[in-house]
Amino acid sequence: MAKDYLKLIRVSHWIKNLFVFVPLTFSKHLFDQDYLFTVLIAFFAFSLASSFVYVFNDILDADLDRKHPVKKLRPIASGKIKPFQAVLVLIVLAALFGSLTSMLNWQFNLTLVGYLLLNVFYTLILKKIVIIDLLCLALGFMLRVMGGAFVIAVYISSWLILTTLFVSIFLAVMKRRSELINEMNRNDTRIVLKEYSKEFIDQISAISAGGVIISYSLYSVSDRTIEYFGTEGLVFTTLFVVYGVFRYMYLVMKKERGENTTEIILSDLPMIINTLLYAAVVITIIYFRN
Repeated sequence: MAKDYLKLIRVSHWIKNLFVFVPLTFSKHLFDQDYLFTVLIAFFAFSLASSFVYVFNDILDADLDRKHPVKKLRPIASGKIKPFQAVLVLIVLAALFGSLTSMLNWQFNLTLVGYLLLNVFYTLILKKIVIIDLLCLALGFMLRVMGGAFVIAVYISSWLILTTLFVSIFLAVMKRRSELINEMNRNDTRIVLKEYSKEFIDQISAISAGGVIISYSLYSVSDRTIEYFGTEGLVFTTLFVVYGVFRYMYLVMKKERGENTTEIILSDLPMIINTLLYAAVVITIIYFRN
């Protein structure tokens, strides 16, 4: 039963909330205990809030999920957890992330409220509107990064925000592509899919992939970045970003593994190695260059 509840709140998807650590890392405060502790609280606040959204979504979409070959195994759709039990989980989650927000500043809390409202409207209406559904997913990731900056009151580069925007659009459209292929013309489980085509999605994915690489590249060579870190070394980390983008496209387009973003990131060894190397090089350049 405990396993079903963990699956319901999708703990494995909390990895997406690591975006709140981006401002901490690039503001040179990663090893400052006070800053790190504050961002950890923000991470768990976002994680509990995202779990709230997942449970809320699963309650409303249970009937549609039962028609999907994978989603039918979700706890509510499969009947392992009853709707009234899921509502109790929502109450507990709201109480938990509410208690955490009392420890954080109002700017972060306002960002978190915005994230919740966005996702509630997404679940109710916006996920049915073509293109808007992708932008809503992208905005959710941008709010994570902005929240990470607000909670410790540090500056975050506009180029990093744009990079986050394009990364999230890229991941969202890759997910839509996999859903479209897997549905095999059965568009009854996600209504908006009938508004997309493989060709249209491939064009968006190419544009967003290019946006990721260009935005991050411009961040790494911007005058402010070079002056702030005292080095041009970050430009070399672009190689890891390019590989990560291309590897993800390969896994989705050739291996048909794009419907679960978290599963790809946590199970593909080359992707894991690339991510760890990127993190190690960035930390070395920012914190141990001297």
